[in-house]
Amino acid sequence: YGKDEVWDKIPKEVQQEIIDKKLKFYVIKAYDLAESLGLGTRINTIMQTAFFAISNIMETKKAVEAIKTAINKTYGKKGERIVKINCDAVDKALESIEEVELPSKATSTISIPPAVPAHAPDFVQRVTAKIIEGKGDDLPVSVFPCDGTWPVATSQYEKRNIALHIPQWKENVCIQCGQCNIVCPHGVIRMKIYDEKLLDKAPKTFKHTKAKGKDLQGKAFTIQIAPEDCTGCGVCVHTCPALEKDEKNQSTGKKAINMTPQIEIREQEKKNWEFFLSLPDLPVEQLPFPVNTIKGSQLLRPLFEFSGACAGCGETAYVRLMTQLFGDRALVANATGCSSIYGGNLPTTPYCVRTDGKGPVWTNSLFEDNAEIGFGMRLGIEQIKTKAQLIADDLAKTALKNNSSLINEILTADQSTHEGIETQRLKVKQLKTLLKSLSSEDRANELLDIADYLIKKSIWIVGGDGWAYDIGYGGLDHVLAAGKNVNVLVLDTGVYSNTGGQMSKATPMGAIAKFAAAGKPLPKKDLAMLAMTYGNIYVARIAIGVNPMQTIKAFLEAEKYDGPSIIIAYTHCIAHGINMTEALDQQKKAVASGDWILLRYNPELLKEKKNPLQLDSKAPSIPLEEYIYNENRFKALKTIDPERASSLLKSAQEEVNRRFKVYEHMSKMDYTQT
Repeated sequence: YGKDEVWDKIPKEVQQEIIDKKLKFYVIKAYDLAESLGLGTRINTIMQTAFFAISNIMETKKAVEAIKTAINKTYGKKGERIVKINCDAVDKALESIEEVELPSKATSTISIPPAVPAHAPDFVQRVTAKIIEGKGDDLPVSVFPCDGTWPVATSQYEKRNIALHIPQWKENVCIQCGQCNIVCPHGVIRMKIYDEKLLDKAPKTFKHTKAKGKDLQGKAFTIQIAPEDCTGCGVCVHTCPALEKDEKNQSTGKKAINMTPQIEIREQEKKNWEFFLSLPDLPVEQLPFPVNTIKGSQLLRPLFEFSGACAGCGETAYVRLMTQLFGDRALVANATGCSSIYGGNLPTTPYCVRTDGKGPVWTNSLFEDNAEIGFGMRLGIEQIKTKAQLIADDLAKTALKNNSSLINEILTADQSTHEGIETQRLKVKQLKTLLKSLSSEDRANELLDIADYLIKKSIWIVGGDGWAYDIGYGGLDHVLAAGKNVNVLVLDTGVYSNTGGQMSKATPMGAIAKFAAAGKPLPKKDLAMLAMTYGNIYVARIAIGVNPMQTIKAFLEAEKYDGPSIIIAYTHCIAHGINMTEALDQQKKAVASGDWILLRYNPELLKEKKNPLQLDSKAPSIPLEEYIYNENRFKALKTIDPERASSLLKSAQEEVNRRFKVYEHMSKMDYTQT
């Protein structure tokens, strides 16, 4: 807001404090200015300039000179255009600062809202809210959980409202494909199919349309956005394939989902979001589409939502999908890095639960020992499960002889599918009811405590390339080689993203990073090939923006495989110096160039004398330079040392060609005679 309208847009408590302290009040419409200059939402240069201009810490002329010198030093490697628009931002900022004339008293009708809503749980009211308010130092130690655990499902209460624009759905254009849902990095876009009768209590602005699909008569379909949790990255809009057409059947340029100023629709969409959440989630056994499809998977509730990750983060869409597919039974051991920061960004946690209270367990310990922790989780679960099976078998022959058939069904249950697991839950619930009736039996009480371990548990070891390729590789390799049923998800950005952009063994040849200031001279470590050499590890390399179906298939195959599995996910990052809204296009170029080969290696196929390696991407169709020179980490070397950049590009292209030929050869090998 400008100087003439900003006063009545701020809470009366803030107005009074400004008056009481006799402050000078300035405004600058930094976001509008940044957008007009081509800086997007990056306002740091503008705000720095404004600070020095009004603070009188140093002479404004000297401050501007220092800022522009810093701009040249910081952004010089990224090209003249970046330097120019940042320098222009400095000059425009000086012209755009406005001083607000203060009235003698507070006049606002707005009050500071509570940090969390009244319906939030007791712990959130007593502890989380205080920390959100900035009063965490006032909390006594006694209010914190004594065992070190922290409640899940709390990020929903921290409304940050950081997006200037958020997506808005056009139900008459939507083709109900679910692609906006599967690429959303923050879990703020949801879709549901539900009975039309439930719309009787819907807010007037709540959007819906008839659900498309077989046997969906009388069903409505809605895509809804959480307005206060969206980061405004725009990935959903960029991905949406549905184009609006006018009466002449020509494209209007609009899509089924489009960015709209957040403030204009915030209040109505808050009410719509609350109503949307009240609509029932379909149980997996009632989904109208298979779980191994985009639509089917996206009708499942994400159990990872509203994290503090960067807008447009390339990692979180994979984590969210993992929780949609397996979150009801997942135990997550997380490496330290970006995924531990947004995964446990206290005072709130983005891992959450279904309406029945089932959801993931999450832990992060020390630094990069999470593979070992996940391995320990698996060993512990197997020990408790074996104990439960032995007690159940014993009770089937004694105290529960009349219910031996139920116990036998539990002990022999097929839990390889979502439906099988839900059926097992119901049977274990029946068993627990029987055990409670035998409260005088010590063995019955012992089994009652551990009966839930008869239901399948899914171990997920999660981290970035700094952990998987470098610091934690020894532990990771040991765990994979041990042959136990654990699943590994590697979020591969090709750089130490969280700790300042250091080179890792996943950093591509020719990329500039800390410890590789002249461009990395060696090829990227091939973690997939190393894992495949064992022969008994499920291996997949995926890119959700290129082939979401292959991504879903890899997750389902990995979790179903009764042995170690590793999924290596192409992960774009803000540290790459790309437009995060269009980042999925960069994924497509990575695959088209052959630099990132989509594949699945399933040892189960060896039992059928079939080739276990399936290449899911085609031979390179574009040169490597068409992919890498979209990223600042490659362009910078081309600016600094064109000759070295050219040499490394040539070597990198040769390596890409060689690796694809190796994988192609392996995928065509005949296993029928082995």
